[in-house]
Amino acid sequence: MPRALWLLIIGMAVNVTGSSFLWPLNAIYIHDHLGKSLTVAGFVLMLNSAASVVGNLFGGSLFDKIGGYKSILLGIGVTLLALIGLTFWHGWPEYVIYLTIIGFGSGMVFPSMYAMAGVVWKEGGRKAFNAIYVAQNLGVAVGAALGGFVASYSFDWIFLGNTILYVVFFFIALLGYKNISPNTGATASILKNSQRIKNHSRLYALLILCFGYLLCWVAYVQWQTTIAAYTQEINITIEQYSILWTINGAIIVLGQPIMNQLIKSVKSVKSQIMIGTIIFVVSFAVAASAEQFMWFIAAMAILTVGEMLIWPAVPTIASQLAPEGREGFYQGIVNSTATGGRMIGPVLGGLLVDIYGMSMLFTVMIGLFVLVILSTAIYDRNIKEKKELKAV
Repeated sequence: MPRALWLLIIGMAVNVTGSSFLWPLNAIYIHDHLGKSLTVAGFVLMLNSAASVVGNLFGGSLFDKIGGYKSILLGIGVTLLALIGLTFWHGWPEYVIYLTIIGFGSGMVFPSMYAMAGVVWKEGGRKAFNAIYVAQNLGVAVGAALGGFVASYSFDWIFLGNTILYVVFFFIALLGYKNISPNTGATASILKNSQRIKNHSRLYALLILCFGYLLCWVAYVQWQTTIAAYTQEINITIEQYSILWTINGAIIVLGQPIMNQLIKSVKSVKSQIMIGTIIFVVSFAVAASAEQFMWFIAAMAILTVGEMLIWPAVPTIASQLAPEGREGFYQGIVNSTATGGRMIGPVLGGLLVDIYGMSMLFTVMIGLFVLVILSTAIYDRNIKEKKELKAV
């Protein structure tokens, strides 16, 4: 892999380690420490995700106009200011305000990171995006483990730890990313000379694919919200719940050699997504009947295999579909879709659990996966160059 990609990998790992101190515990903190219902917790997380959707699209467009270096630094700056505020004031409603700003700032960073990965190692195909994905989950494994341990002493230290690691990320970006931003002058010229792309079939294909991607995230985010709160009700501790995410990250990092061999036998990225979705169904079926911690470990392990297939595949397809000079915008769509799922999921899940209970939640989520399979099956029906969308 190129040196520039390694810098992106390190930055992503540090970034996500910091954020993973907080995000797995958001619902628990709002519900248990601030005394709000799961529906209210879901609404707060929806605001965070809505701001992140805007940040994703804004950051992706900025990448195409001013390059990844400036876009990332701007996003980090916004996030860091909010994190400093959250460190000192994390009561109600300050928590809501700062969490929303954090969503916008961090949302600006991700599309640029993915777009830069695709630019610096075009020949790597899926491997470049998979490397960033692995870095994210290394951060999840380390951050969630540390976060659960720290939270058992005091939530105040959670906010401080997140802030400190984001400061480290700022300096990595400031010193390391300046020379790996693509040529924004060439990009601007391309955009000026092709104001309109006559054939929109590739954009429509991405939007159809991202509809299924959104539904996957609606279901997946239940592990961070409703299922997280449910584990507390059946006497699974915060430390044990955090271990689930450590297991998630560890499987992703350590299981890459095996996964890479398995993917070689998959004929296309499309098939990879469909197989991953079926595995998601199995995971939720196991979780639906789980009452002991060991069964939640099994469900999480199965879930992790599914996400290892789906999460890197979608940005890979977006990179293949994107016209030259629109890489950031297309990655912005992908990231905003994922964030949209994280926005809708907590509210929908909270309402389902508060009104109908956990059993209905699992039934509805499995139903959503059926729609994911259908949308994935048809997304590329109008794309003539399907041979370009093979697994790489």
